[in-house]
Amino acid sequence: MTLRIEEHRDRVVATLDRPEKRNAIDQATIDALHDLCALLERTPRTLIITGTDGVFAAGADIAQLRDRTADDARRAINATAFIRVHDLPMPVIAALDGYALGGGAELAYAADIRIATPSLRIGNPETGLGIIAAAGATWRLPEIVGDARASELLLTGRALDAEEALRWGLVSSLHPADELLAAAHRIVDRIAANDPLATRHTKRALRTPRAGHPAIEVELQAELFESPEKIRRMTDFLEKRR
Repeated sequence: MTLRIEEHRDRVVATLDRPEKRNAIDQATIDALHDLCALLERTPRTLIITGTDGVFAAGADIAQLRDRTADDARRAINATAFIRVHDLPMPVIAALDGYALGGGAELAYAADIRIATPSLRIGNPETGLGIIAAAGATWRLPEIVGDARASELLLTGRALDAEEALRWGLVSSLHPADELLAAAHRIVDRIAANDPLATRHTKRALRTPRAGHPAIEVELQAELFESPEKIRRMTDFLEKRR
């Protein structure tokens, strides 16, 4: 089992679990991610993705990558799975410890929220291995940290430490290793206190290209304005003020 799944009513925790390979992402992990996405598409819940043994994911499995062909590249094996993670209805939180490199970094970029420990090392060394970061880094990283910083990171192949990742906005907070998962759960608690439909619509609006705004907000807000949950929550708010 390369991905351990722990299900709760309002959240799922997925732990990358190949400690002998520093959680390198292999085909079995990709298959497990697709199964997980199918579960969360059927029953939307917030997802926490983390690693084991002080590592998030040290990259894709190089032994498998070395044997892949042009046809494999055109199948976009990792990119397709990470797009599906990115497009899940409810938020995705990546809790990063230690190495998040190559494909591991690209999986982290697919999350909505990234938090980390002070031991984080995150980046994309693919060009040093004769390939490119083709599973999301070249389009997601500029959206997260800006074109100039993304270009530096991808063209040099260097890794950021935790403090630099925090300054760049690549992660939103740092936590001691023994508090990382608890910090992720606190974020989920905040999300779970809100209206799930409003949360899903907010994520959808955030993921809509610029050309789709403000039309997307108008339609989503129109649906929410007719929602019984909106009436209930606003009525409760007004009654508490009285």
